[in-house]
Order: sequence, then structure tokens, then C-alpha cells
Amino acid sequence: MTERTVIRDDVTLVCHDRGGDGPPLLLLHGLAGYGGEWDPLARHLGTRFRVVTVDQRGHGASTRRPADVSRAAHVADVAAVIGQLDLGPVTLLGQSYGAHAAMLAAAAHPELVERLVLVEAGPAATPAGTVADIGAWFASWPAPFATLSAAVEFLGGGPVGEAWAAGLEERADGRHPRFDPDIMVAALTDNTHRSWWAEWGRIACPTLLVLAQSTIIDAEQLDRMHRDRPDAVLASVPGTTHDLHLERPEALAELLEEFCAAGAPRH
Repeated sequence: MTERTVIRDDVTLVCHDRGGDGPPLLLLHGLAGYGGEWDPLARHLGTRFRVVTVDQRGHGASTRRPADVSRAAHVADVAAVIGQLDLGPVTLLGQSYGAHAAMLAAAAHPELVERLVLVEAGPAATPAGTVADIGAWFASWPAPFATLSAAVEFLGGGPVGEAWAAGLEERADGRHPRFDPDIMVAALTDNTHRSWWAEWGRIACPTLLVLAQSTIIDAEQLDRMHRDRPDAVLASVPGTTHDLHLERPEALAELLEEFCAAGAPRH
């Protein structure tokens, strides 16, 4: 695995190129996540893709407090990563907040995205109440966590808690988040200002939407996504919640491989 940096304006994005013999696959993590959370999926994919992950702005090892946390900035970051690492066109896969950025990048830069995979995300605006709830959750973290096991337990236990805890920074006084909650809230707040249906309708590449069994995508949003783009492929992963990529990475890997093997043409 090779660490690469992409610099755009005043922001440094830390990327990891895991190599592989297949087509390029760029993975975008969710809010408060980090590129390393894709390790389980990458292991299931083996060398069938050239897997590249990025710590998005405000996250992980990338610039922690960027001046701009807008959706437009995230889209420009995706284009910069693809361009500077000479990846394009890519299969672009994101989860939640990262999937939203992937969707907008595919709409804005169709020449850079060959296929799009959205995990637990859609074009509807984020309710302001959701942002408040997430901010309150961050405020409840007893950080720094005294031990790794304490972090795993607080963050949900099992593979989800383990993945979240692995993203913490170890210091002398314990384990700290590698993000600032106010930056996370500000970034997510940009999603509350409007919906993104026009962008969803403009996407020209084959698209796979993967939902958890206990999905955050409501039926009304899902119905409209299908009406606006009946060509998009829908799949659901049994026994999962929002972080399905951590709970069942092998199922997501199988869906991704089947989707890419189908070779669906652009419409």
C-alpha cells in the first residue's frame, strides 16, 4: 500500500493506493470516517481492482480544519484525486456522506466516473434535526477514550465499533477522534440547504444503489430515485444497518463485482 498526497488549494488530502491488477476503484468514507475503514472490503476484493482510498477534507490524516467544507469543495476534491493520481475513469463508491459526494462528482464530471456505487445515500436534503442529533452524538463521546476496548464498546461494539475505534488517534492521555465535531456539523449542514434531484437525474453512468436492511432511505425518496432513473440497479443487504460496509464487507464486494462484470452501457 502506497501513501499519496493530493494538494488542492489550501487542503492536503491523504490517499492510499492499495494496488491491484484491475480497474481503478476510488472509495469515499462517511462522515467522521477515514480511508482505513475500507480495509475489510479491500481484502475481499483482493487484486481484482486497483483500490484507492482517501481521507476526505476534515477527516483522518487530511487537513483537519479546512476553510471550505461545502459539497462543491468535496466534489472538486474527488476530481483532483482522480486527476492527480491518474486514475480516471474510475468506479466511484461511497458510503453515506461519501456516497453523496460521489453522486455529485459523477453528475459534475461524467468523464471521470465509469460506474457509480452509492451505499446508503440519496438526493434528498438532510433534515436539520438529523444534523442536530449527530452533533449531540459527537458531544456525548467520552473522549479521550482511556482504552481501545472502551472505545469499541462505546462506538457500538462488533465490527462497526472496531472500525470506528481503529480510526482514533492514540496520544499519551488516550485515544482521540481524528476530526473536530464542529467541522463535521458544518459539513453536514451544507446538505440541509437544498435537495439534489437535478444532479441525480444528470448522472450518465451505470449506477448501483446499495441499501441496508435497516436503511435510512425512506420509501418516498427511494420511489422518486427509481422514477427519475429507472436504469439504476437496487440491492439490499440482509441483516445490516447504516454501516453495512463494515458489517458485511463480503456482501458488498460480491455486489460490486457482479455490477462491474455486467458491463452496463451508458444511457
